[in-house]
Amino acid sequence: MTEKSNFSRRKFLTNAAALGAVGVIGANALVSCSEKKKTVELNLPPLLDQAPDGKPLKAGVIGCGGRGSGAALDFLNAGPNLVIHALGDVFQDRIDDCRNKLKNQANNEVADENIFVGFDAFEKVIDSGVDVVILATPPHFRPEHFAAAVQARKHVFMEKPVAVDPTGIRSVMATAKKAESLGLKIVTGTQRRHQRDYIEVYKQIANGAIGDIVSANCYWNQSKLWHRNPNADWSEMEFMIRDWVNWLWLSGDHIVEQHIHNIDVINWFTGKHPTKAVGFGSRQRRVTGDQYDNFSIDFTYDDGMHTHSMCRQINGCTNNVSEFVMGSNGSSNCRNTIWDAKGTELYSYAYPTEESGERMISPYVQEHIDLVTCIRENIPVNEAEQTAITNMCAIMGRMSAYTGKEVTFEELMNSDIKLGPDTYIMGDVGIVETAQVPVPGEAAV
Repeated sequence: MTEKSNFSRRKFLTNAAALGAVGVIGANALVSCSEKKKTVELNLPPLLDQAPDGKPLKAGVIGCGGRGSGAALDFLNAGPNLVIHALGDVFQDRIDDCRNKLKNQANNEVADENIFVGFDAFEKVIDSGVDVVILATPPHFRPEHFAAAVQARKHVFMEKPVAVDPTGIRSVMATAKKAESLGLKIVTGTQRRHQRDYIEVYKQIANGAIGDIVSANCYWNQSKLWHRNPNADWSEMEFMIRDWVNWLWLSGDHIVEQHIHNIDVINWFTGKHPTKAVGFGSRQRRVTGDQYDNFSIDFTYDDGMHTHSMCRQINGCTNNVSEFVMGSNGSSNCRNTIWDAKGTELYSYAYPTEESGERMISPYVQEHIDLVTCIRENIPVNEAEQTAITNMCAIMGRMSAYTGKEVTFEELMNSDIKLGPDTYIMGDVGIVETAQVPVPGEAAV
């Protein structure tokens, strides 16, 4: 690490301390705790309000839907001298919409020669002279796109999940190692790891605030997302991609596509991942695709600890998006509060806000600030493998629910399961007509 990087890390620590906390135990108690327990090296990236200035960084966006457009704007808001240089998608209308948002909301115009449409658009974006690649297509395509970006020696921001099947996970892990050897900076869309309230609570817990974590719960229960009905003007492939959050081979099911956030928080706070899963789920309300709309998973760790994971996407039900860890000496919601064993509040963090009440720095922007800072200050950051591990845990839960069987992490790491077609054409590929919703267990007698 350079001297310049060391300065930035010191600045990060100073800024983090200045953010402060309310409702803490008290200065004397905190000093006493630090004397009793050695401070843990947290290995966090600099947490700045804006990335430092530097030479212009040109980014290319692969996948220009809602998340890709949002990530592009977040990148531009991360600091000075940042440009969206190229756009790629399989649909022209998605590119047009993203292009207009960039122009109207950020005064960033993308030249006609840097607009690419088709299944090979990712290659053209990568080869267009960009420094950073933003990967935001449906996650099925992520392993191939990530491998191509790293092969071309590009820094990468890629949305979660990073794959939908074990074959894809192993590919991402291998590419992550290659990126590390090349000194490339990789940040994934697990924004809670870049969210200031989560980070401050994590630091307290990592240094013993609640003792040893002995159990955990995580939830993403919400209303239905969205779907697209078939259109006579669309081919089968176009329909599925436009309806991608409802198709297993494209999204990985919502336990992988969405609930990965909460599972990742538990992996992060515990510093480990579950080794097996037993779960169940069902399809009650979903109207397109071949996925479930609810899961309940019991994750078990190699030391016998359990996490209960629950997710649901159904209208008219109780919603809950949260995480919870129970320790030997207390508990926490992971986000902003720590309690002792009797339920008395020990620590509470107030997220810095604007006068309007909005967060001062959105975690969606913060992850791009962190990426750009690490690029410009040459600070190592590579989140791909840790996200792939969490991704595999979510797949493990999904496969247990689909089959009704116990599924282990080890067997998935050795599995050759690969979802989706072997080739991509904007036509009929025979998936919709043969799609079946999984039914666990043996048939009724």
